[in-house]
Amino acid sequence: MTAQLVDRRVGIGDGIQLHYVEAGEGRPLIIIPSWSLTGAAYGHQLRALSSTRRVMAFDMRGHGDSTTPAGGYRVSRLAADLRAVIERLELDQVDLMGHSIGSSIIWSYIDLFGEDRLGRLVFVDQAPSVTAKADWSAEERVTYGCLLPDLDALAEFYLQVLAAETPEATVPVIARLFSPSLSAEELLWFAREICKLPRRHAADLLHDHCGLDWRDVIQRVRRPTLVVGAEASIFSAESQEWIAAQIPGAEVEIFKAGEGGSHFMCYENPAKFNALVEAFLA
Repeated sequence: MTAQLVDRRVGIGDGIQLHYVEAGEGRPLIIIPSWSLTGAAYGHQLRALSSTRRVMAFDMRGHGDSTTPAGGYRVSRLAADLRAVIERLELDQVDLMGHSIGSSIIWSYIDLFGEDRLGRLVFVDQAPSVTAKADWSAEERVTYGCLLPDLDALAEFYLQVLAAETPEATVPVIARLFSPSLSAEELLWFAREICKLPRRHAADLLHDHCGLDWRDVIQRVRRPTLVVGAEASIFSAESQEWIAAQIPGAEVEIFKAGEGGSHFMCYENPAKFNALVEAFLA
C-alpha cells in the first residue's frame, strides 16, 4: 500500500510556520533537505521509509511553503528552528537525515544543544568544510571535501546564485549536483523548487554555510551514524569516509558513478538509497 502524504504546519515562534510533508506512523524520522530545496524533493524517501515509521520532510524557514521572514538565513538559526520543531511536536529519540546543508544543520544542532532527543543520524553527502582554509594542502582539501579553493571562489559562487533569479537561470547553477543523464524536465523541476526561497536569502544562507568548518563537531558525534557519499559528487568520497572514521561505529556507503552516484543519489537511485537507510534505521 502506498503511503498517504499529508501536508502539515508547525509554529516555531515569532509568527513563523514551517511546512512539512508527513507519512506513516511510529518512530519519527525528520528529513532536512539540501540547500534551498523543499521537502517535496524527498517523495521517494517519504513513500518508502514510511512503511515502518513516521517520516517528516521539512521546508525550512523561507523555503517552499514555509513562512518567509526577513532574516535568520544562517545554519545556526535553522538548527535552532529544528530544535523548536522537536520541542513543539514533542518528539523524543527522533532520527534525523540531513542531505547536504541538512547535515550541517544537524552538526550545528549538536554543537548548540548536544545530542539531546536524537536517535540515529544519517549524513548524506556534506563536506566537513566546503571552502578550503588558506594553509591547507591539496591532500587536506580532498580529505575535507572542499568544493571551493578559497574565499574569492566563495564570493564568486555567492554572486552567481544572487544573479540567477529565475528557475531557468538556476538550472546551470545546480546542474553539476546531478548526473548528466538527468532529464531537462527533472532538472527544471528542482530549479523551480529551489527558487521558492528568494535568491537574496538563498545567497546569504549559502555564504554562511560554505564558510563553516565542522570537523571538531563531527568528532564529538556519538549517536549511531550512517554516512552516504558518491563517486561523482561535488564532494569527495574521501571526505565522507573521513566523517565516518571520526564517529565510533559509523557506517559509510559510497555510491558508484554508474549507479546514480551524484550529490542527489537519494533521488537518482532511490531503491538502493532507501534500502540502505531502512536497514540502518531498523
